[in-house]
Amino acid sequence: MRKLVASALVALLVAAPGAAFAASATPAPAATSAAAEMSASGIVKAFSPTTHSLTLADGKVYQLPGTFKDPGIKVGSKVTVHWKQNGTMMDASSVSLG
Repeated sequence: MRKLVASALVALLVAAPGAAFAASATPAPAATSAAAEMSASGIVKAFSPTTHSLTLADGKVYQLPGTFKDPGIKVGSKVTVHWKQNGTMMDASSVSLG
């Protein structure tokens, strides 16, 4: 009986690293390249057309595209921002007043 238990234990110790390697070698599912577009509404805390950034009262900063056309954004305006996550940045695709 001892030989059987010892053999099983040795087999487990030999197989465990191989099983762990096989689990880690499994490729991860591919990440989607297109992030879902989201929207946020709030009051403008800061707007800089030169740095292409818009900060809402909640402190979130949105990066505006270089081709952004200002619809008349002013500090204190209520806006809706449509944006996508790009790493740690929030890239705005459009901003509308109201």
